Amino acid sequence: MSDINLRVLKPSRKRPASGDIFALQMPDEKYLFGRVVAADLPSTLAPMPGSYLIYVYDHVSAAKSLAPGQLTRDCLLLPPVFINRMPWTKGYFETIGTQPLSEKDVLAQHCFRRWTGEYLDDRGQRLPGPVEPCGDWGLSSYRWLDDQISDKLGFPRTPE
Repeated sequence: MSDINLRVLKPSRKRPASGDIFALQMPDEKYLFGRVVAADLPSTLAPMPGSYLIYVYDHVSAAKSLAPGQLTRDCLLLPPVFINRMPWTKGYFETIGTQPLSEKDVLAQHCFRRWTGEYLDDRGQRLPGPVEPCGDWGLSSYRWLDDQISDKLGFPRTPE
């Protein structure tokens, strides 16, 4: 029995890159997909140096493959997330392809809420207020991500 709902797919030591598409698998054996929007960010552009900005999409599939155009910025399961490489090294994220990001793939305005209550864009610049979908200006763990995905898809959270 796993300590989280995400299933181990294929561990990777290769550094994720912008445009990488990755698969995640839930307990029902179905796949979700995500994309690296920005990779190995400096501290001026992320809450922690070396962070990755990712999108997780609401497309669910029985196969670990995608048809073109299934991952669009208007079909996010969660707001944009900052995360480290751990989900890839542990095998929870498996990179299944790469496609260069275009303007239509990325939200027109990123928004993140800081613990102070201020709102920031993806350059760390203050915004006058929230712009949905608004994520957190903090480094998320794969465990936190597992809980958020589980909540959205109706899986019970695994005990801590």
